[in-house]
This record gives sequence, C-alpha cells and structure tokens, in this order.
Amino acid sequence: MHSKQRKKHSVFYLCCSRKLIMLNFFKFLFSKTFLIQLVLAVVVSVLVVFGAMQWLKETTNHGEFVEVPDLSGKSVMETRTLIEKSGLRFSVLDSANYNPSYPRFSIIDQNPPAGNKVKEGRKIYITVNPSGYKKITIPNIIQVTQRNASSMLKAVGLEIERVTYIDELGKDMVYHIKHNGKYIKPGDKLPKTSKIELVCGNGNISERNQIKADSE
Repeated sequence: MHSKQRKKHSVFYLCCSRKLIMLNFFKFLFSKTFLIQLVLAVVVSVLVVFGAMQWLKETTNHGEFVEVPDLSGKSVMETRTLIEKSGLRFSVLDSANYNPSYPRFSIIDQNPPAGNKVKEGRKIYITVNPSGYKKITIPNIIQVTQRNASSMLKAVGLEIERVTYIDELGKDMVYHIKHNGKYIKPGDKLPKTSKIELVCGNGNISERNQIKADSE
C-alpha cells in the first residue's frame, strides 16, 4: 500500500514539474528578454545576408550588364569615348587588309559584336582600318606571255587596266609595264589592287630592229 502511494506521489510530482516547465517556457516566450533577443537575432541575420549580397555584387558585378556599342566606322578617339562611357575596355588588334568601304583608321571589326550584353569592365577587341593597301612587289613579267603575266599579277593582287601593243617581234610578249602612264619595272612596289598597263609585242618587227637586221 505504501508502494502505491509513493507511485501516486511520483506521478503527481512529475505532472506538476512538467506543468511548471511549460508555464515557465511560455512565460519566457512572452517575456521582454526573449523578445529583445529575437529582434536582435533577426537584425543580425538581415545584416549578414545584406552584407553577403553586397560583397557578391561588388566582386562579380552580379546582374550588372551593359550593351556593347556599335563602333563600326568610328575613329579611335570616338571609340575610346564610347567604350569608357559604357564602362568597358578595349584593345586594338593588328590591322587587317585595307577596306575601302570604311574611312582610314576607322573601326572595321569588333569582338564581341555590337548589341551584345556583357559585364562591366569587359575588354572589347577592335580592328582598325589601315591607311591604305599594303605594298605589293611587281613580279618579273618581262619577256613573259601576256596570259602568264596576267596570272602572275592577279596572284599577287594587282589588276590589269589595259594592254597596248608596239612593234616587236614577240607577239603577245610583255616588253614594258606602266602605272598611271609611267614606266615601272619588276621589283618596284605598288599598293595592292593597283591597275597597271602591259605593253606587249604585236608580232611585227620594229623599224629599229629592221634597220639593225639589214645592216647585219
């Protein structure tokens, strides 16, 4: 009987203890101390998250993109102004072959292309139009047939403006080369795409050569 009473007392004390713990817990939840700690915890969490987002934004330019401006046909000075205004950088590549469709020393190509979205600070690679065509060395086409001479000239980027004939025994053989009405010779240099004139023989012996032949 004493044993049963002890058990009842133990159960009673246990229930009372639990109720007391719950009461203290709820009392703590609504206490001023808990509320202050909760507010502080929320404020600290917000500050930590905000600081992390700012750090990420500053180190990676997260979400900051700019549109690449159209530099086609612009001068180098105009390009510099546009690039710096957009928060970008640029680097000049070796000049390509001269493009007559663009002004000299203007931008003829860019990478990335205009309109692309890139991050701030991105480097834009530009190609500047040279001042003119590069110089081509005239090949030795003297005493070469007109047909072969034409192929040799076209292969190096020169063009034939016209073919004229003189009294020389070698028919269709090249005897002289002209550019803008002036005689030039193999080894001279002309801008690429220059137009030249071939002076070829017509198969007739010249008066000078005829006199020389008669004297012999």
